[in-house]
Amino acid sequence: RRVQRDDRSGGPATMAAIFNFTSWITMALLFICACAFLHRKFTYKFGDPQTQGFSGLWWKAARIGERLSPWVSVGCLFMAVHTLFVA
Repeated sequence: RRVQRDDRSGGPATMAAIFNFTSWITMALLFICACAFLHRKFTYKFGDPQTQGFSGLWWKAARIGERLSPWVSVGCLFMAVHTLFVA
């Protein structure tokens, strides 16, 4: 039985981002960037650092995006170059 291959990466056609390290890093960076952006736009929703659960995870990701902004930007650029030219 033949396995279908994805034309871009040469890997299996169906692979979740949780099992592929490159995709996982890309999703984490996108999540951090999105949370930082939403925190700037909607401060009243993300303003409480004592929030528990999923909302607390959004606030913590926004805080990481704000405080480590240069490093997150470098990571995004690196992953963009990797996605466009390597994968």
